[in-house]
Amino acid sequence: MMNNSPYIYLRGLRHAQHTVFGVNDGQKYFTDPQFGRKMAYSSGQQVKRSIIEALNLPFAAITFNWEIDKKENKASQKEPHSPCDPTFADQLLGGYMKAESGNMTVKRRSPLSISAMRPLHPLLGGIEYPTENLSFDRTSHPEHHQVNVYWLDGKKRGAQLSDEELSEWLTSNKRSLPNRAFIQDQTRATGLFVYDIAIDLRTLFCVSTNKLEPELFPEVEEKLRAEDWVEGKNIFGKCLICPKEKREKIIKKLASALINWRVTSNQARTFSLMETVALAISDNANQIAYAIRGDLREDTERPQATPKIDETTKSNLFITPLASSYVVGSVGSADALDKAEEHLIGLMKAFDYENQGATVQ
Repeated sequence: MMNNSPYIYLRGLRHAQHTVFGVNDGQKYFTDPQFGRKMAYSSGQQVKRSIIEALNLPFAAITFNWEIDKKENKASQKEPHSPCDPTFADQLLGGYMKAESGNMTVKRRSPLSISAMRPLHPLLGGIEYPTENLSFDRTSHPEHHQVNVYWLDGKKRGAQLSDEELSEWLTSNKRSLPNRAFIQDQTRATGLFVYDIAIDLRTLFCVSTNKLEPELFPEVEEKLRAEDWVEGKNIFGKCLICPKEKREKIIKKLASALINWRVTSNQARTFSLMETVALAISDNANQIAYAIRGDLREDTERPQATPKIDETTKSNLFITPLASSYVVGSVGSADALDKAEEHLIGLMKAFDYENQGATVQ
């Protein structure tokens, strides 16, 4: 299998149901300007993080920096530092940057460009309505859980009420304080969602040795050479190339991660299988956009859209049996994702990482 293009483009179509992609401040969304609909999304950074985690390879250790103000007795978090060491797959594939006063700055751009996961079409996925109120409920065991109540003096919290003071206040005011907390106006996402990934094969396993805009600290460069990274050249200049044996190990893990990643969370309410409906792979970005898309319908009074998997495009399509649940006329196969993984592995292995310099004009 030969691949003359330095890029691989992948579009994945997934179905998400009654879930939340972002759990910090609730479901993230943007507003589509044409249809005025709120579009739930998972950010490209979140997708990238999920892919890196799915590699199932050792991570580089990150240093988290804090400063403590002795006078104010407060701690503030500063920018974390990565080791900027591409011998770790998360650094090689995810990129890094370290800039601190009094030291050289190094920066490596990730060879993976990753979009947000967003609705296939504004009318085919988004935020569920109406919103919901969540509860944290422990009322079934009222004697087991502690309730702390404080007097409030203006905006300042005062002393805590004793059990006797609390009992008297509840009785005199005919009130109760159940062990229950509410979170208001929460939303979830449902529908068909797509994500796009571009892989730059020229830099996938090549780390620049340019000293003007360095990607490596000198001691890290020495480490790479000691671990048999090969000196070579790509279109950007001189570089060190990851050894073939290590490349092939990472390629297998990366192909699997690009297809099988999941947005995970420790919150039970957010889980969805986010099952894959179809994948399109090509060396042409336009072709994957055509291959999996949402088409507006002309036979309805109100705007409606229908999902489309177009097998006439110049891309490799891998369609799962789930497609027949959402896309009229689509027929999938149970081994579609296995074949997609094999196809990605073949494309990444076929690229000539060592002899890129020979093609530079």
